[in-house]
Amino acid sequence: MKADPSPLPKIVVLASGSGTNLQALIDASRERNFPGEIIAVGSNRPEAFALERAAQANIDTFVIDHTKFGSREEFDAALLAELHRKNPDVIVLAGFMRILTPDFVRAFRGRMLNIHPSLLPAYTGLNTHQRVLEAGDKVHGVSIHFVTEELDGGPVIAQAEIAVNDNDTPESLAERVLQQEHTLYPIVLRWFCEGRIQLAAGGVQFDGELLPNPMRLSDN
Repeated sequence: MKADPSPLPKIVVLASGSGTNLQALIDASRERNFPGEIIAVGSNRPEAFALERAAQANIDTFVIDHTKFGSREEFDAALLAELHRKNPDVIVLAGFMRILTPDFVRAFRGRMLNIHPSLLPAYTGLNTHQRVLEAGDKVHGVSIHFVTEELDGGPVIAQAEIAVNDNDTPESLAERVLQQEHTLYPIVLRWFCEGRIQLAAGGVQFDGELLPNPMRLSDN
């Protein structure tokens, strides 16, 4: 008898908002031979449109409403319990607007990815597009990194950059960076599901070799 094929790596996506990155990941995961399966989408906001996107794609959804908990630790414990039930191989943060506790991060070390709208380590935190313009930077972009206890500080896997134009506004930068996000995140998720990237002691391993610098895409 022919052996059953190995099950695809299980992906859970966490999102707090409209879910455009989630949609890019759903679209990519539906392509032939994509090496992973999105088994669930979770949110801390019951009204997040990301949940509707998942439902339209017949993907299971769950909500852990952060307003129902008295502390970050209680919220994270509830989210952790739900994720353990799902038993994913990788957790993808796609606009998930919660700062996760160290215990939560350690539970999924090496199995949690995040996307951030700047060329890390520059501009951790919020309002990145405005801060880039105020600094007079000529290049901006997006980073995808492994999640560690340090906010936006985990080893960076890949980046995509855009040129900053003289007439750019925070809104125009955000729109162009988002286009790069939609391209880059599915690529990195594919690498993870294929076993090509791992979190290592010295940073990120790609195909068994330590990356000296993040992989880089450019629209220039």
